[in-house]
Amino acid sequence: MTNAGAEIKFIDLCCGIGGFRLAAAAVFAKHGVAPKCVFSCDSDPYAQLAYQANFGEKPFGDIARIDARAIPDHDLLFAGFPCQPFSIIGNGRGFDDARGTLFFEIARILETKKPKAFVLENVKRLVGHNKGRTLRRILETLKGLGYYVDYKVLNALDFGLPQKRERVFFVGSREPMVFPWPQGTQNRLSLADVLEKDVDEKFYASAKIREKRRRLHKPENTPSIWHENKSGNVSSYPYSCALRAGASYNYLLVNGERRLTPREMLRLQGFPDSFKLACPDGQTRKQAGNAAPVNVVAGILEQFAPVLLKEEETPAGPNPALRRAG
Repeated sequence: MTNAGAEIKFIDLCCGIGGFRLAAAAVFAKHGVAPKCVFSCDSDPYAQLAYQANFGEKPFGDIARIDARAIPDHDLLFAGFPCQPFSIIGNGRGFDDARGTLFFEIARILETKKPKAFVLENVKRLVGHNKGRTLRRILETLKGLGYYVDYKVLNALDFGLPQKRERVFFVGSREPMVFPWPQGTQNRLSLADVLEKDVDEKFYASAKIREKRRRLHKPENTPSIWHENKSGNVSSYPYSCALRAGASYNYLLVNGERRLTPREMLRLQGFPDSFKLACPDGQTRKQAGNAAPVNVVAGILEQFAPVLLKEEETPAGPNPALRRAG
């Protein structure tokens, strides 16, 4: 069926620099639909600056300060709610950490606005956090709001990006539907596709650090990205380990010599080169580390698009592919 004139309205919560929004624009355009963002929010002023530079609107700030009734009606809710409470590099307190309660702000909006569907993203560690109790609490909350829910850990490496980045994604629909999770692609960008040719000297590590890395490790691949863990062990791969907003400055080094540039980090997350760099390097580095990988979100939305756009019949009853949590 044709979708000429069709419209999908969405909101972009904890939006960061717009990974979900870029994915939505790419996917729905294939179906002849121009998705419309009717509300966005993020409390980080630099993320707001980058978002405004690229999408022409400044996100609202603290989500806890918005009256859910004031948010425009929408079909689809996106949220990459803060990962620090569940991350392996956080303190692990989960919902005891105030940032963890932002999930309940999302639930408050779902309860009030009742969109057709949602996609949420967080770190892989959430799945096993607190012996699974955190995950169960999230699923029970979404169930109580009347959604059929499924979740899965997906890796950016499987979706064309040279970055090992595992994240858990939650999808939900108010109607039962088949949701075959995307399988990814065999075609992946190489590091050579991502790395810039002429890089400013400011990105190079000191001679002392470069020499130390060379003493500790001999790479099997060139180009490669060298990774030093908390124990001081150095390894290298023909792809990047996960970008992290709060990692040490020399956490990842290209060929053991230099840090990734802002543009390279954005490429590793699937952001196009047309994405404007509007913030200092350190802030862009943080933003890239917090961003949702565009390619993975796009893979998920490809599965959602037919149902949201009514391109195929929705099953008459529940099925195990997308189930009420619990």
